[in-house]
Amino acid sequence: MSGTAPGIEKYAASSGSSETSDILDLKDDEGWEDAEPDQEDTQFISLLGDEVFTDIEAMLNHCKEKYEFDFLEIRQRLGLDFYGNIKLVNYIRSQVHSGQKVTSNISRNDFDDEKYLKPILEDDALLFSLDELPEVMEDVQSVDKGKGVDVESGALVARVSELEEELRKMQLQFDNYRATVSETLDERWNERSPSGPSKPDGEAKEEKRDDDTHYFSSYSYNDIHETMLKDTVRTDAYRDFIYNHKSLFAGKTVLDVGCGTGILSMFCAKAGAEKVIAVDNSAIIDKARENIFSNGFADKITCLRGKVEEVTLPVDKVDIIVSEWMGYCLLYEAMLDSVIWARDKYLKPDGLMVPSHMNMWVAPVADPDYIADHIAFWRDVYGFDMKAMQAGIHEDAQVLDMPNSTLCAEPFPFLQLSLHTTTVKDLVFKRKWQAKLKQDIDALDGFIIWFDSFFMPSRDDVVPEDARAEEWAKAEKMGIAFTTGPGGKVTHWKQGVMLIDNTKAIPTSRKEGEELSGELEYAVPEDNSRALNVGLTWIFGEEKDVSQTWRMR
Repeated sequence: MSGTAPGIEKYAASSGSSETSDILDLKDDEGWEDAEPDQEDTQFISLLGDEVFTDIEAMLNHCKEKYEFDFLEIRQRLGLDFYGNIKLVNYIRSQVHSGQKVTSNISRNDFDDEKYLKPILEDDALLFSLDELPEVMEDVQSVDKGKGVDVESGALVARVSELEEELRKMQLQFDNYRATVSETLDERWNERSPSGPSKPDGEAKEEKRDDDTHYFSSYSYNDIHETMLKDTVRTDAYRDFIYNHKSLFAGKTVLDVGCGTGILSMFCAKAGAEKVIAVDNSAIIDKARENIFSNGFADKITCLRGKVEEVTLPVDKVDIIVSEWMGYCLLYEAMLDSVIWARDKYLKPDGLMVPSHMNMWVAPVADPDYIADHIAFWRDVYGFDMKAMQAGIHEDAQVLDMPNSTLCAEPFPFLQLSLHTTTVKDLVFKRKWQAKLKQDIDALDGFIIWFDSFFMPSRDDVVPEDARAEEWAKAEKMGIAFTTGPGGKVTHWKQGVMLIDNTKAIPTSRKEGEELSGELEYAVPEDNSRALNVGLTWIFGEEKDVSQTWRMR
């Protein structure tokens, strides 16, 4: 679950997310302040007209008397399960909406299409009250009539049992669906209500700074999730590992930390996981619930809204933790802290982390074309010197896809994180690094940082600290791996680029074979626990060392 680019809204120019018109879409919440939910009657709109009723039975009786349309009789005659009832209601409403005449002579074939699972009428009270209608009394003489079933045979008994099991599953799915709507309404109502006891007059309210607000809100919109899902390098890696190792997931309990749209949870459920717990503190969890319901996994996947550190899981331990927690330069956004917390609390001693290893790389770069186009550009804009626009331009890390040709030395592996053993303390560090120039350069323009991800099927598998994902995949080694570096297909992470501020001195040209070394530091700024400061120190031979720090915020 990687996020917004430092200093700019890289993904989450998110106010432009698409509008939906489904049951769970509660964005249009004007007027909640004056709502009186306890006094508000449920409104049932007639199946065949515009009349509104406060009682479901009154509505159905009206249809029977005025239109000679007996919904309960049709339901009984067709022997519909819960799933079929939803389709029937939506089929009737679609016909009425398009001006088509609806008669009692309806067959199952009329509404067999899966499209009738989607509500035609927004907030259709009838759909939420189907379980309140009288149960269908199955007539053994009419069950499967016309299909050549012998009512005395064991085949009929098997068919009835099959229908009962389908009804049980559909009922469970619908119960989860209703619970989702209820929970969402409760959350919206609580957001509008006072959050706790009032303070005495004159006593200042103590406000605690919350670094998470922007972080979680940025994941509430479609744009960022569309970007991540369309990153085929990322999404294919998770899918391929899960589907290629179904034996690891079959019958297991899986925790998905930061589930987003629910895609990884559904991968796991489809691979045979017995139970998946999907956790996310963003409002996207509401859409994840609907995605899961729509794809028939509501009986396997449980969605929880909240931080993984605060929610209560329905199990004590899990067999596998899956999460897409990686940020720019790997650790921007600090989501790995939560994944480690979940691992220590919930993962079984022999449990598996997916992915399992991260190798991090740094390399010096020389890119005079980029410097000319984006830095020196400001010194001559249509004949005007706009050097003021360069202020701060070297203070923030950039997120760019750098050509492999800009690397002026071989990359150096400065850190490996093994997700089964890494601690939160390991995420703030200083590491030595070194390199040798492989070509002449006019100036050292900066450094780039990227990471490689490895998905190993056993917690005992070893990944060398200098293993490169692109070579790992070509060698057909065990597991799945992908790189975010310039040597592979571009991902939404791209690379973190730290441009050196060469504006205060004349850049020095360098020769092939010159050696440089230094220290790389990752630190969390005091004013934002989700941000990241990257510091680099470098020195050529016996020259004076140089240092610079870049912000990711």
